[in-house]
Amino acid sequence: MKAVWAIAKLTIREAIRNRILYLLMGFAVLLISFSWIIGKMTVGDELKIVKDLCISGIHIFGMFITVFIGISLIFKEMEKRTIYLVISKPIHRYQFLLGKFAGLSLLLFGVLFILVAVFYGVLVLRGEYPPRILLAFYTMYLEWLILAGVAILFSSFSTPLLSTMLTLSAFLMGHLTESLLMLKDRLTSTIADSVLTALFYALPNLELFNIRSQMVHNLPLPDGYLLTATSYCVLYLGTLIMFASFLFQKKDFV
Repeated sequence: MKAVWAIAKLTIREAIRNRILYLLMGFAVLLISFSWIIGKMTVGDELKIVKDLCISGIHIFGMFITVFIGISLIFKEMEKRTIYLVISKPIHRYQFLLGKFAGLSLLLFGVLFILVAVFYGVLVLRGEYPPRILLAFYTMYLEWLILAGVAILFSSFSTPLLSTMLTLSAFLMGHLTESLLMLKDRLTSTIADSVLTALFYALPNLELFNIRSQMVHNLPLPDGYLLTATSYCVLYLGTLIMFASFLFQKKDFV
């Protein structure tokens, strides 16, 4: 665990020097800060519009931070050739990946904490501070973790450009997995049924973590929802990290 924690700390130090992180966070803070102005310019419940806009903005900018930072973690090690120093030491490759993932997870938590603090600052200025809306950010963080796992998986064996494209595709497809079941019900082909079923279980069901509408409109969540979402995240992440470790173990750096 000492090796994992040491790599995690180095990962955080490296990530906070990345200009893309501050650029995306800056845009997110600007969107949140001026959301009340946008709310006044639209028709409807102003407070609900502000909440929906801010949650959506944090979600999207956090996704981009996860993808771009996550993809660069392993590539920079290979580009600077520091990966050779790491694998030459008595550190297992799976520990290296776990350290990278742990560092990225802590970084994302810090990003989320800052953006949520700004968001709540806007709500407090309006005289609103609903604690229940924090559940939307909890499930959002779970989604970011899965996306971070996907990014590390692809970057463990592919180039940065291809890894970015594949991770973004996984994000888009992950929010459309329910459509696969709808399409399967309309098709009569056995082969198509098998393929769509396999895709449904292979792709991350990211729409499971989307409870923005329930939080904005103060609707109840299904019984046991948080336990289901958390369990799914843990199981899917475990599978991703194990698969990434297997591929990374086979990678030849010579």
